[in-house]
Amino acid sequence: MTIDYERLPLRYLLCVDVKSFFASVEAVRRGLDPLKAYVIVVSDLRRPGAVVLASSPLVKKEYGIKTGNRKFEIPKDPKLLVVNPSMGLYLEVNRQINEIFRNFAADEDILVYSIDESFLDLTATAHLFGNPGRAALLLKDQIYEKTGLCVTIGLGDNPLLAKLALDNAAKKAKHQVAYWSYERIPETLWRIPKLTDFWGISRGWAKRLDKLGIRSVYALAHSDPMLLKERFGIMGLQQYYHANGVDYSVLSKPARPGSRGFSKGQVLMRDYFFEEEILVILDEIIEEVAQRLRAHHLVCRRVHLSVGYSAKLMETGFSVSRRLKKDTADTAGLQKMAHGIFAEHWQGAPVRQIQFALNDLSEDVGRQLSFF
Repeated sequence: MTIDYERLPLRYLLCVDVKSFFASVEAVRRGLDPLKAYVIVVSDLRRPGAVVLASSPLVKKEYGIKTGNRKFEIPKDPKLLVVNPSMGLYLEVNRQINEIFRNFAADEDILVYSIDESFLDLTATAHLFGNPGRAALLLKDQIYEKTGLCVTIGLGDNPLLAKLALDNAAKKAKHQVAYWSYERIPETLWRIPKLTDFWGISRGWAKRLDKLGIRSVYALAHSDPMLLKERFGIMGLQQYYHANGVDYSVLSKPARPGSRGFSKGQVLMRDYFFEEEILVILDEIIEEVAQRLRAHHLVCRRVHLSVGYSAKLMETGFSVSRRLKKDTADTAGLQKMAHGIFAEHWQGAPVRQIQFALNDLSEDVGRQLSFF
């Protein structure tokens, strides 16, 4: 199957990642350079088995301590600053960064993928800054001036290429910015060394592909798409197109006021083990959905929370719907309700997916709405 790239939609996507977000925020609040600091954030200083939530770049490089390690694995070195997380501060800094994003793109063209990673679609606004590359550099500067944090940015002709540029090239680039285009797929995308370095391919997927003799992104891109669909269903076909850099997704999908509800789901990049870090992500999701609700001058009467567990477990997670006592569009109230549902049903299993929905919508009458 030959792909005609000239017929594919051409957009200007940025994938923005804050370097070692939690650790960097802790460094800045102490007046330290986040790229030169030796900060480690753990879930609970009191517990030897506490999980490392984040570590500064130099800690990863010199000590090999990164997210997922345990507190007892941290060397007793006075150079290392080990601290508890400050989730409220992280949310505030994240809010500041999101405000900066709004200088470059409309709300519907911004997708907060996680607390430290976001997508921006500059298709409609890139010309205001000269070109997407200049916009990316300006965005980096504004975030650094406002927060003291350093970001890495992948640019691409679609969200997939932007993400792959971030993960495989930007972090090694001189200015921490890299651009992957359709034209450069043979020299960029197809040269990713391992299948597991490719976004969306786990070790399990790599083993299944290996049985078909597919051991590289290049081989996947040049395999028989119909065979992949026959063996793995629609997901196999999707992997084929992704290996060829094809991604039709668009960040802005305006919800119609007459629709049944607003929702947002997120598949996490790793398993999340601790309540405080899970709730940070949940709160971000709720804030975005509630903002969309208010923007359409609507209120809801029902919320729905779905939590998916790690693929390593037999349990799948839980999905709970709850009717509210009164109509609302208040972010804090919705977050409180969601926290209660989570506390009731979560049994401590590692979380990999979160989805939150607002249903039973009606027009908001007699109240002045705030969009922010």
